[in-house]
Amino acid sequence: MRHQVRGRKLNRTASHRKALMKNLATSLFEHKHVKTTLAKAKELRPFAEQLITKAKKALQNEKSGLLAEGQKVDVHSRRVVGRDIRNKAVLQELFDTIAPLVEERPGGYCRITKLGTRRGDGGEAAIIELVDWSAPQDGTVSLKARKKAMAKKAESKKRGKKAKKTESEEAHETEVAEDKVDKKAIKPKMPEKPIAETEEEEVADESADTSEEEPKDESGDEEKS
Repeated sequence: MRHQVRGRKLNRTASHRKALMKNLATSLFEHKHVKTTLAKAKELRPFAEQLITKAKKALQNEKSGLLAEGQKVDVHSRRVVGRDIRNKAVLQELFDTIAPLVEERPGGYCRITKLGTRRGDGGEAAIIELVDWSAPQDGTVSLKARKKAMAKKAESKKRGKKAKKTESEEAHETEVAEDKVDKKAIKPKMPEKPIAETEEEEVADESADTSEEEPKDESGDEEKS
């Protein structure tokens, strides 16, 4: 039985666990938040916070002048943390950006937020993030205030939807009315031809008919003769 055995094995060997924690800490310092399983997040939090504390103490030593002669940067602390954070850009980000921002915070640099079970294997998912890079929340918020705020948001959404529906219905009604007016509109009449032109056309048609009938009569007379 595993009495008084600290930590989680995470179904990995010791070397694999150490490599996993180093990689997760590097990603956390680089992106300021990591989505993983709840067990890994709980193992990562103390590991990452210890590295942040080392970087913060190095910054305090640099400001107070407790370094060796001729040194302006705590090289030893950077080398100690560099054993776990192999990426030089992330190591510089930790000492130059994260440590100064967390200097006045007495611990608790990370926050774990549960996301429920994930699809597939049903594992418990969570997000671990740096507190100073998350959304700011000043003071405490009661459940009643949250419910009221949610109710107000829902009412505003419903009103917006109703306003959009009324506008669309009005636009549809105007389109239907315009279509009806267009259908009822009187078609323009064709212009009438003048009387003189019609008489000339009738005379031309009669002359054409007579010219066609004359050769038929001649052929008939020839047959009789």
